[in-house]
Amino acid sequence: MPLDAPDLILSYLTSARFFQAALMTMLISLASLFWGMVAGLVVALLQESRFAVMRGIAVAYLWLFRGTPVLFQLIFVFNVLPSFGIVLSGFACAVLALALNEGAYMAEIMRSGIRAVGRGQRSAARALGMREWQVMRWIVLPQAMRIIIPPIGNQFIGMLKLSALVSVIAVEELLLVANQTASANFRYLEALTAAGIYYLGMTTVFMLVQWGIENAMRRRGRRSGRSLTQAFLGATADTGRVR
Repeated sequence: MPLDAPDLILSYLTSARFFQAALMTMLISLASLFWGMVAGLVVALLQESRFAVMRGIAVAYLWLFRGTPVLFQLIFVFNVLPSFGIVLSGFACAVLALALNEGAYMAEIMRSGIRAVGRGQRSAARALGMREWQVMRWIVLPQAMRIIIPPIGNQFIGMLKLSALVSVIAVEELLLVANQTASANFRYLEALTAAGIYYLGMTTVFMLVQWGIENAMRRRGRRSGRSLTQAFLGATADTGRVR
């Protein structure tokens, strides 16, 4: 390793171009994850629909986006949509393609979380007069969220790494900037090391955020469980006094 390598790595880490590229990578990852979650929730609900047409749409979506490579989807969105009169920026194309791909995997995560909530709770909520959307909103989704948070964290880490593929459509994310910088002076070790440190830093921050969310939801779940137990014991005691 050259003697000036540590200084060069530090200069890359503190350079505005690398920092902006890291922000672009984080923004693409977060936006794609958010819209992927929205798409995944919609598809998961379609899979739970009573109508065969809705379930067929969900299956077709999963078949299409899980059956083709992400790189193909990125290039397709960037190069084919303009022929239909839909012209988007590189950033928008990247988020659209990654979100649609992510939605196919999020749908399975969401569906497993929804199905983990017992049908007895849904029946009890309906018996209390709740509509279907109220059952989903107040009974099913809050419990499903505690189940799906860990796999969503894993999906984000995967998305952070997949975002490097958007360099093929000329979006200046972190890996593209590192490669362009290194190609100017052939110092690939220093440029890629700086990019790797940024990737590890972003992954670490998100893992800490995920850990905090999981702990908060776990504490909230325990409080809710205690409240339900107290309510049940109170109702049992009142029934005993009436008898």
